[in-house]
Amino acid sequence: MFSDFFLPSKMENKESFLNQLGQTNPFPYLIDVASAEGLYIYDKSGKRYMDMIAGVAVNNIGNRHPKVVAAIKKQVDEFLHVMVYGEFIQDSTLAFAQKLTSLLPSSLNCVYPVNSGTEANEAALKLVKRVTGRTELVSFRGSYHGSTHGSMSVSGNEVKKISFRPLLPDVRFLKHNSIPDLSQITEKTAGVILETIQGDAGVRQSTPEFLRALRARCTEVGALLIFDEIQCGLGRAGKMFAFEISGVIPDVLTLGKALGGGLPIGALVSSQENLDQFTYNPMLGHITTFGGNPVISAAANAFLEVMTDEIDLNEVDEIGQLLVDMLKNEPEIQEIRRVGMMFAFDMESFERVEKVVKRCLENGLISFWFLSHPNSFRLSPSLNITKEQMVEAGKIILDAIRGTR
Repeated sequence: MFSDFFLPSKMENKESFLNQLGQTNPFPYLIDVASAEGLYIYDKSGKRYMDMIAGVAVNNIGNRHPKVVAAIKKQVDEFLHVMVYGEFIQDSTLAFAQKLTSLLPSSLNCVYPVNSGTEANEAALKLVKRVTGRTELVSFRGSYHGSTHGSMSVSGNEVKKISFRPLLPDVRFLKHNSIPDLSQITEKTAGVILETIQGDAGVRQSTPEFLRALRARCTEVGALLIFDEIQCGLGRAGKMFAFEISGVIPDVLTLGKALGGGLPIGALVSSQENLDQFTYNPMLGHITTFGGNPVISAAANAFLEVMTDEIDLNEVDEIGQLLVDMLKNEPEIQEIRRVGMMFAFDMESFERVEKVVKRCLENGLISFWFLSHPNSFRLSPSLNITKEQMVEAGKIILDAIRGTR
């Protein structure tokens, strides 16, 4: 299906890459990266690519933002890893937690830093069971929460799960945005996990009415509400946190991807009262060696400072709409779904998406597709993309569509 897909002009390390590193699919992009800066990636032949997926919603402020780089260098000059998480006081980790909680509602006042978004979700599933003493977990069709056993158990794509069963028991899936389905959340439910905006399903936004009903139902039966904003949070949806669109506040928030400014990190956020329950019965209820790493915490704190000091989220929405306006009249694009800088462009078939994505890459623009919605191509560019850059991207995409008919 992916034959002859994405062959670069030069690949000095191709054989070593394919044979000595574990692979995720038979046909990787194989761009031999030399450097990256801002919106752009450069390969070893000197070719420039517009990274219009931002490393899959990671580089929200571009690659190598000067403030992030400076924070990393400063911390490296002081110390690297000194102890497993939770034992030592480290300034950069503390500053990161203080900055993050300052941006959140008062009920989300405590941070447990981990290594990735999927680990944040794993910890969240443990937390809701620990706090409630219940076992049932509720998720939604079309969801994606990661690929470790627990997060995969609450993800909706059965094709990705079938080879790895059995997974977690006592998991129930409801229809997304269906208020009647919420009656299936009961006094047996420990927690409900939801992407505030489903990313992998093709940018499916939860309606405010649905989120309010979900919040009310969880409160009624004593279940904890988890919002997974690993992809849609941190400015990606045009708000600092996607739940701000509806005003509905979760009991637990999970973050990752963009949070480290390009370095790997995840965060489990809840109340101090909730997170304290990881400290007893049993002690060390969740542990992590490298969570809260001082260098990555310094990068995360710098990322949050850039987001609050430099990024105009109103402008993010305006520039995002500019691309929609350029592409909405292209007859092959059947539907566009956009929230902030999350885009899904529906076409008639995967084959058409494949050709367009390939032509874009040949013309120096990196786009992608969705695991659970292959008839769409996706974009998630840096939030500080300029109007001029967005217009250039739109022209390349239109050329790719029209040039592959």
